[in-house]
Amino acid sequence: MKDLFLQEQIQESIAVKQRLLQDAAWLAELVQVCELTLAVYRAGGKLLIAGNGGSAADAQHIAGELVSRFYFDRPALPAIALTTDSSIMTAIGNDYGYELLFSRQIEGNGKAGDLLLAISTSGNSPNILHAIATARRMGITVVGLTGSSGGKMADLCHLCLRIPATVTPRIQESHLLVGHLLCAYVERGMFQPADK
Repeated sequence: MKDLFLQEQIQESIAVKQRLLQDAAWLAELVQVCELTLAVYRAGGKLLIAGNGGSAADAQHIAGELVSRFYFDRPALPAIALTTDSSIMTAIGNDYGYELLFSRQIEGNGKAGDLLLAISTSGNSPNILHAIATARRMGITVVGLTGSSGGKMADLCHLCLRIPATVTPRIQESHLLVGHLLCAYVERGMFQPADK
């Protein structure tokens, strides 16, 4: 049955999210990440977001929700997806190499007190690891989003949310969930409407 395959995919996705929902320690770390992001915004900092492939799309999605709006109209929040400027990316790739794609942008656009959201399903992407090192050297707090192992970046981030899955699509689906939760939490914390 052709629909059985699709049903299995949906069930796998639900199972990962159920594990997140039932993991008190993971939920507590998610609250820490949300509170940290809120504190960065309240102090006048900004969010820098980096990832490759599907994670690059997630970076752009999250930045879009923060700069534009999520649930309601409010002032824009500063968020930069380091995955969008083709001239910058090709210049860095050509002049310095792909591994420095994000770290050079952090040097140019970041400052102490900002926050880097580093997204990698494996936790081992070289350009993400370079970005983390650069951010930490500059006094930028680093939050990681990765898969169950955490990879090399797990020990390099200030906080690292590991998704309890090893299959890339399942990890990415939950990364998007985390992105939406983060946007909702920050928007509510910064601009709670009077009628709520």
